[in-house]
Amino acid sequence: MTKSDGGSPAGPRVAPGTLGELGILNWVFARGAARVIGVRDAHVFSTLGRTRGLFRSWLLYSSRLMPFGSLSRRDSEMVIIRVAHLRGSEYELDHHRRLGKRAGIDDAEFARIISGPDAGWGDRERWMLRAVDELIADKDISDTTWTSLRRHLDERRVIAFILLALQYDSLATTLHTLRVQRDTRV
Repeated sequence: MTKSDGGSPAGPRVAPGTLGELGILNWVFARGAARVIGVRDAHVFSTLGRTRGLFRSWLLYSSRLMPFGSLSRRDSEMVIIRVAHLRGSEYELDHHRRLGKRAGIDDAEFARIISGPDAGWGDRERWMLRAVDELIADKDISDTTWTSLRRHLDERRVIAFILLALQYDSLATTLHTLRVQRDTRV
């Protein structure tokens, strides 16, 4: 368990919701997602689902970034895994290790994403990972990295790339602040 302020082990600040707290639509979605993922409760959904309509809007927005975004599933998973690593989000790393495998990212490649842009990548992947690093650290992309990234991503995709990276940065912050606990495999 992690400690939040050097005090006692951190538990969730907001517990996953029940049917009554989530409403029928969010509860059905959270239960279905847990089944697909292979966990008892997909805490990200059963916690954020407490916001009811806001949760459904967030899901729609998030799904337009991944899996239905303009970046390939593999590229999206690389971005998300790198953000999760940089932010220390074990929840996101657990979840996207599984999703990354579905997108063709095996354990060795997962480890290379964690190692970063200088872990023997080709030009495209190296500049994508470097751009993620800069976005998370600086909330900006340097001119050199931008020019290199633009060799590989057109305007539409570079905007989607930035939105995706910052969406998962925001999600990592939310999960951490709410102390959302890691899911338990079935």
